[in-house]
Amino acid sequence: MVVTRLSAVLLLLALAGCGNTAADAPQSIQAVVGSQKVAVRPSQYCLDGEGRRYTTRPPVIEASPGSPIVLTVPDSVAERGWSVQVFDEKLQKELGVVKVPKGTAVYDEISTDDVVPPAFYLVIVENKGGDCDEFSGAWPVGFIRAGGSLGGTPSPGAPASSAPAG
Repeated sequence: MVVTRLSAVLLLLALAGCGNTAADAPQSIQAVVGSQKVAVRPSQYCLDGEGRRYTTRPPVIEASPGSPIVLTVPDSVAERGWSVQVFDEKLQKELGVVKVPKGTAVYDEISTDDVVPPAFYLVIVENKGGDCDEFSGAWPVGFIRAGGSLGGTPSPGAPASSAPAG
């Protein structure tokens, strides 16, 4: 009986891996502050020509004042172009947008002191115009400086409505 159950579990695990390729999963971006390196999953992404939304919690990085923030996107995002949207601590109010030059995969011109509130979100937004037309990828990541607090759950749909045109 135990052998039968084990065989069934192994078969299910083997089948679960079938057909999963890099194209079957949304791409992550990377956020680095000091020695902290975080993979950021998208809240929305164009996958196989279909716009999809995900219910992932954005990672939050605690950082010292004045710490440089380095954002790295996949080559496909760099080729299309992207920007960094700056949001408040609840991911509801857009505070500004940083346009990143097209073709740039690594952007390191932001620090934790560039945003006034001590807690904030950056949302990396891929330019529109790919396989999903007006739908683009968005990757939110939170930051907290000394004295800051994110003070609540982020609004899940906030960045989607303000994605920049490409």
